[in-house]
Amino acid sequence: METFENLVRTEFAAKNTYLNTAATGLLPARAVAAVRAGVESVAAGRPQDMFADVEAARASFARLLHVPGSRVAAGASVAVYTALIAASLPAGAEVLTAEADFTSVVNPFHVRRDLKVRTVPLERIAESVRPGTALVAVSAAQSADGRIADLPALREAAREHGARTYVDASQAAGWLPIDADAYDYVSSVAFKWLVCPRGVAFLVVPADFGGLEPVFAGWVAGEKPWDSCYGPVEELAHSARRFDESPALFSYAGARHSLELLEELGTDAVRAHDLGLADRFRAGLAALGQEPVPAPGSAIVSVPGLGHRQPDLSRAGIEVSDRAGHLRAAFHLYNTTADVDRLLDVLSG
Repeated sequence: METFENLVRTEFAAKNTYLNTAATGLLPARAVAAVRAGVESVAAGRPQDMFADVEAARASFARLLHVPGSRVAAGASVAVYTALIAASLPAGAEVLTAEADFTSVVNPFHVRRDLKVRTVPLERIAESVRPGTALVAVSAAQSADGRIADLPALREAAREHGARTYVDASQAAGWLPIDADAYDYVSSVAFKWLVCPRGVAFLVVPADFGGLEPVFAGWVAGEKPWDSCYGPVEELAHSARRFDESPALFSYAGARHSLELLEELGTDAVRAHDLGLADRFRAGLAALGQEPVPAPGSAIVSVPGLGHRQPDLSRAGIEVSDRAGHLRAAFHLYNTTADVDRLLDVLSG
């Protein structure tokens, strides 16, 4: 059996110090090869069955989040799935969100002018659920600074008041254990911590679909897609596939193999690796007299006031992000202690 380090070394070959997974994850070699093979098959007039890749990716994501594949819809965008959930709410429904959460998680609720959107600090979101709250929508880990929502407390508060829960796992799935069965809806893009090509996203729904209507259903949402190409879909899929978007097939050809890699490595091993590097960076920052945004247990470290260093770091071959004036570093499976030390060394200069 290959070790974690050997498997990662085989799959990833960054030419720089890449600490920007919270923006875009690196692609493993097996995914790159699969995308290339898919493109070449179409160029040669012999398209391979990339719909099979969609199903394999769906099943793999379901296993990673501990739900049946029948509860997972496959698409391309968290914003589309947020809009699907927003469309299901009755006029006047209250939606509780966190301050400065990622736009794709919150904006579709604001677009519906007949909803009541209430926004509170992330740390107060569980205590702010109240009678009449219809839905709580929050990112598991905040994009801007890596703070992790208290999901167990949120779940209990929602259950007490009869509210549904919607969790965006885009900055968490792949390193933070997520039991999607504990929430009504869970969405995630896959091009970050799940190291898939851009154009892949998933939505987990309840077994009874949670009141969602397949408002954008096309032929792929049919129980028998190839018999649903013309006229209205006569029989919607009996599973969450009724909420599928027409898939970006080349992306899914690669995603299948990216997700298989994460299953091979194991979320626990990835989490331990990522958090070890993040904690090393936090300790190094303390030695430099810098204090990051408090986000214990997060693979994302955000340092206030250092965002302006991002261009200089990029020129030095270190990729991080500038988010709201903060320097955001994200540590994932392909990073090493040498990457952390390189970043600290340049920051100290």
